[in-house]
Amino acid sequence: MVVFDCERMKHPNTGLYVFCDNVAGNLVKQKASLIDGLGFFAPAACVGRWGENVAYMTVRQGYKVFMPRFEKVRVWHSAYQLTRYIPPKPIRQILTVHDLNFLYEKPKYKHDRYLWALQKHIDRADYIVAISESTKLDLMNNVDLRGKYVEVVYNGLNHFAGDIVPPGKVPQGKFLFTVGTVLPKKNFHVLPALLTDNEYSLIIAGNRSAYADRIMEEAEKWGVSSRVHIVGPVPESVKFWYIKNCSAFMFPSVAEGFGLPVIEAMYYQKPIFLSDHTALPEIGGPDAFYFDHDFNPDIMRQQFRTGMEAYEKGVVDMESMKNRALSFSWERTARRYIEIYNELSAGGGK
Repeated sequence: MVVFDCERMKHPNTGLYVFCDNVAGNLVKQKASLIDGLGFFAPAACVGRWGENVAYMTVRQGYKVFMPRFEKVRVWHSAYQLTRYIPPKPIRQILTVHDLNFLYEKPKYKHDRYLWALQKHIDRADYIVAISESTKLDLMNNVDLRGKYVEVVYNGLNHFAGDIVPPGKVPQGKFLFTVGTVLPKKNFHVLPALLTDNEYSLIIAGNRSAYADRIMEEAEKWGVSSRVHIVGPVPESVKFWYIKNCSAFMFPSVAEGFGLPVIEAMYYQKPIFLSDHTALPEIGGPDAFYFDHDFNPDIMRQQFRTGMEAYEKGVVDMESMKNRALSFSWERTARRYIEIYNELSAGGGK
């Protein structure tokens, strides 16, 4: 049996939740291609989520200390690079590495501790996957791969099939939108400065933290606090309403292994403004605008104006933008993982 570890789905409204849910759903659709059966290691709330014709193992806290020897399991896919749930040998393990964001968001004195933990996982893994070339490069530069090959398997585009629903309080007038857990690495505090010479509002959706205060301090500094709204987490139906109706999508993050919301906004052919840090230039490619590397507010304002003018004049190739979004496919992601599972089940691997 192949087991896909979805333990991280205990945290809704996160990129890891989206990754696990989409990979799991597409593995089920393609499980006829598997040599072995398919199972999921999941929180109790997710048991049964992907149908009844697969096996489910419920996450138990005690498994962090001692993982049982699952006799029928031959391949274990760890979907998080610092997982606490390690399969015992001889089960073969695939490790998906999403990012080394601690290098960008944690103080340097903490790096060694995280790198030590990551190195243990690298040493245990039989096959290593990174979700972007940027993450692969970070791995190559910061851990000892022991000669192991790292394959890049991109994430996919989320196609929302349900009804798009407006928020309870619909924004009045034109607005800019961004989404993500409200943490310093998302760098949202650089965005209020963009509102000083226009009438746009800024909507930020995502799980809140104390960092929200820093964002509002910047809004006060620039005299735009009445037009900056941190709305907290929203359901997918509302998130896609914001994406579909915004004037532009903003993502100034300084630490991303991929950046799923970027391709979601590209699919809706919105002007995209990104930082040029970590994986974002790789994902946005030539179909996005990029802010000043050091986030100088005067330069950013000019870049924003120039980008919006180009978009409004039809200079931006919107068809290219949508095609780029469509080039990322969860179906293709799951298909490649199944090929890796089959290779490991048969005793292969790089």
